[in-house]
Amino acid sequence: MTDRPQINFGTDGWRAIIAEDFTFANVRACGEAVARNLIATNRADQGLVVGFDTRYGSPRFAEAVAKVVNSYGIDTHMFDVAAPTPACSFAVVDHSAANGVMITASHNPPEWNGFKVKSSAGGSATPDEVAQIEDHLAEVLDGKGDQTGSGTGANTVFDVISPYIEQLHRVIDVAPIKEKPLKVVVDAMHGSGAVIIPLVLAGGAIEVIEIRSEQNPNFPGMDQPEPIEHNVKPLSAAVRELGADVGIALDGDADRVGIVDENGKYFSTLEVFSLLTDHFMGRRNERGGVACTITMSSMVDKLSTHYGAPIYRTPVGFKFVGPTMIDNGCSMGGEESGGYAFKGHVPERDGSLSGLLFLEAMVMSGKKPSELLSDLHELVGPHTFRRIDVSYDESQRTKLANTVESVSPDSLGGLSLESEDRRDGVRFNLAGGSWAVVRMSGTEPLVRIYAETPDTETLESVLAELRSILKI
Repeated sequence: MTDRPQINFGTDGWRAIIAEDFTFANVRACGEAVARNLIATNRADQGLVVGFDTRYGSPRFAEAVAKVVNSYGIDTHMFDVAAPTPACSFAVVDHSAANGVMITASHNPPEWNGFKVKSSAGGSATPDEVAQIEDHLAEVLDGKGDQTGSGTGANTVFDVISPYIEQLHRVIDVAPIKEKPLKVVVDAMHGSGAVIIPLVLAGGAIEVIEIRSEQNPNFPGMDQPEPIEHNVKPLSAAVRELGADVGIALDGDADRVGIVDENGKYFSTLEVFSLLTDHFMGRRNERGGVACTITMSSMVDKLSTHYGAPIYRTPVGFKFVGPTMIDNGCSMGGEESGGYAFKGHVPERDGSLSGLLFLEAMVMSGKKPSELLSDLHELVGPHTFRRIDVSYDESQRTKLANTVESVSPDSLGGLSLESEDRRDGVRFNLAGGSWAVVRMSGTEPLVRIYAETPDTETLESVLAELRSILKI
């Protein structure tokens, strides 16, 4: 084949626009590559978990994966209903499977879908495993090797929600949370995280109200189901109107979380992870350390120093964070996008668990979200953060990537450059703990620019100067 499709597994799997590149033929090719890799690594007898979210065609794409994997004599375990990505990750461990495949495009716009691979440990597949699958995928797309299997593996449809809810109960003691007469609003963003938190907290004094809980692959009212500030305005409004104590938002496949306080004010993803880090190290006395990406807050460094716990920085993506958590026995892991993982669970982002742990921090401290944030800033100093996503035409990718690779200013926003980290794009470590990152997205045609400084004026200056240098 000379014009074979370009299927590349980026930061977290392969994503593409439905019916253009995300076709049944290409999804089957990915499934066949996973099957060949299981056979090549002598793990075919462990089977494969296949999950799906609420996007267009996701159940049928999942069925197509199961069918092609079954044709190689490999058993599959498939979701009975659309469910969160972390439920797929847990199911891999629960079924002692070799891998998991999750059909989801996570937070991407509605016209997208995706193919994520989960490791036997329940996290994102490691870079080495992804590389092996991509090698097999290249052979499949080039028409090399067996094109159809001759086996008769079984596909078993299983209850995905109940075991996942039981697992969440094992990870966090929800009894003290349920006893509190709190009012919580949960925004499922029309995705697969609906009903999870209400089910976990059912039967107590706490009141959980869901909004945008009906499944809708159009994700109406937002460009994409991502729990970022401009997408959670309905949640903020609901919190204010209902007099709620906190608002929790989940992305399309419920592996990310967003928080708004009792006044409807949005907390940045860096603030939320820093608050959870303070909760884990302070109230929970978990000092196993933190694994986080180069785009995570410097507040985490200050907290780690304060509590005497180690911190491990990684490139962006849970395929790096998860293994780092495992290798170093970390208590938690996180990335700027709002995906956080915790000890005792799978080494994978879990939005519902993150929201439950935020509630635990409120209950154990006896404080409102705004008070928790005030206490955090008193401990580590003021921090303000913003990310800018700049779209580009694919024809400009190489030029932009070269620009990102070569950019090296002496200062930004009046802050001198202290060091650089080029493991993923480039992170500029600036004076006083401020920083900025520029990198090419691994999942979408976007240049991402991040910055964190003590005040808004400096923040805007850093971002503006970087955009000027990059000419975008």
